[in-house]
Amino acid sequence: MDKDGTLDISFDEWRDYLLFHPSANLHDIILYWRHATNLDVGEDLSVPDDFSLEEWLSGKWWRHLVAGGFAGMVSRTCTAPLDRLKVFLQVHGAKQFQGLANCFKYMLKEGGVKSLWRGNGINVVKIAPESALKFAAYEQAKRVVLQFGGSRERELTIYERFVAGSFAGGFSQTVIYPMEVLKTRLALRKTGQYTSIGDAAKKIYRQEGLRSFYRGYVPNLLGIIPYAGIDLAIYETLKKAYIDHHSEVANPSIFVITACGAFSSSCGQLASYPLALVRTKLQAQVLTPGVVQTHPVTMSGLFRHILATEGPVGLYRGITPNFMKVAPAVSISYVVYEKCRQALGVSMT
Repeated sequence: MDKDGTLDISFDEWRDYLLFHPSANLHDIILYWRHATNLDVGEDLSVPDDFSLEEWLSGKWWRHLVAGGFAGMVSRTCTAPLDRLKVFLQVHGAKQFQGLANCFKYMLKEGGVKSLWRGNGINVVKIAPESALKFAAYEQAKRVVLQFGGSRERELTIYERFVAGSFAGGFSQTVIYPMEVLKTRLALRKTGQYTSIGDAAKKIYRQEGLRSFYRGYVPNLLGIIPYAGIDLAIYETLKKAYIDHHSEVANPSIFVITACGAFSSSCGQLASYPLALVRTKLQAQVLTPGVVQTHPVTMSGLFRHILATEGPVGLYRGITPNFMKVAPAVSISYVVYEKCRQALGVSMT
């Protein structure tokens, strides 16, 4: 509080301390996380963008969405080879390839350098509709919540924002989920198996039916809850701790924010990874009518099968490339977001 070191607290110092000191209030933390697209690591973060009245009136809201979407596209494209490596290890296991290096060599040998980006096209394409659906659903959910709450003029409580945000995340994931399944199938495809995204969708529909596009849907939704919750909580805790220990710094540097984002994202993924692994295995399973499956085709059945054959370690197959991509993904996403934001002439609230 004593900024000038005189051991005397002036009114201005007392006032500024109360105005600018980081809040421990959960509602304030959620308000800080108005823009979830700030850091994109290619995972399903179910926190919709929320905009202040000033941003609505000034038109800044669409600029935030554009900057976040572009940052996500660049970040996911740059880390796509690590993402494909993760999917391969999740589905086939480390034993088949005897480690990361052999899996990487196999992908290069099978399809060349270009094959490292298989599945990235649809991963990038789905960012725009997913963000738009989540945003629209969140705004609609807020209106419904306010209507049932009796007054449309008041601010939503933290619990009401949680309900609206959960609905928006679940709705956007439900609509967009077939593209998630296509992304996994395209990442695992062999050379010549599919000629395009449309060709892949047609072949999967003809051979396996519509239900195949929602395989792994339940573990996907369940995995969002621990990932988003732990990620946001740890990020805010680390940033607050840094500011408390460096009171002379008004705003943390890019390096500090990137480090906090990378660590919090890693913790969130650690908690939700078993569900993500089961989801990917279910997405990858080809269900041919009349053919008896050799592996379980349900979430609980897969969990039991993995634990029985590989133990708890098996639930974390492929997590190494997943961790490897966190730091570059967060860094690239943050830098591109900032540059786009500045180019569009919009500042963070």
